[in-house]
Amino acid sequence: MKKIELKEGERFDDLQRNGYEIIQNPGFLCFGMDAVLLSGFAGVKKGGDLMDLGTGSGILPILLSAKTEGRHFTGLEIQHECADMARRSIIHNGLEDKIDIVEGDIKEVAKIFDAASFDTVVSNPPYMIGGHGLVNPDTPKAIARHEIYCTLSDVTKAAAWLLKEGGALYLVHRPFRLVEIFEEMSSCKIEPKRMRFVYPYEDKEPSMVLIEGRKGGNRRITCERPLIIYGPDGKYTSEITETYGY
Repeated sequence: MKKIELKEGERFDDLQRNGYEIIQNPGFLCFGMDAVLLSGFAGVKKGGDLMDLGTGSGILPILLSAKTEGRHFTGLEIQHECADMARRSIIHNGLEDKIDIVEGDIKEVAKIFDAASFDTVVSNPPYMIGGHGLVNPDTPKAIARHEIYCTLSDVTKAAAWLLKEGGALYLVHRPFRLVEIFEEMSSCKIEPKRMRFVYPYEDKEPSMVLIEGRKGGNRRITCERPLIIYGPDGKYTSEITETYGY
């Protein structure tokens, strides 16, 4: 690892993968279970190129570079402070040859990247509709959680531009927006192909949904068995501890 100086409020967090650490600042939105689960759900083509839309701290490119045999990973992030933390995490872990962090707007991907230049796109986008329950829409956490700088439609349109024909889009989102997610993906000719609901406990409603879509794919979807996070004892289930490293 290369020595990186932390800025005020920052810390190193151990990713439990390849000895990697990531720089995070609690003043911004730190990564959570949703990003970790998406990194396990997403399939990255061997030798392929991946884009993470709204990369935040760079958690998905770092984890996927460790878990898959992809050739190159790119993270796009609009918030300067987050992009800076992600870049320094890449340097800290010696991943400069495998991962690039680009500061820019998802809505401007056509001006930044060539069409059909990625095999895989992943995104852990803002879940809440912009303005819903916000106190201060300019805070970094609000930007990460609410559709202030980008909407679900912006994400799917960007993915459609970036993906090669047959390429895959992987999302983690909230089940209450599932109909809208399917509509937006289909309108961009990205057909939902696979999904998995994530339940906090077996007897609760699902809190997340993992979705795979294929650009130019046929209309056929597979629903995988539920993923349960916590057992009756309140501890992580064996699948979470064994598959995802928690």
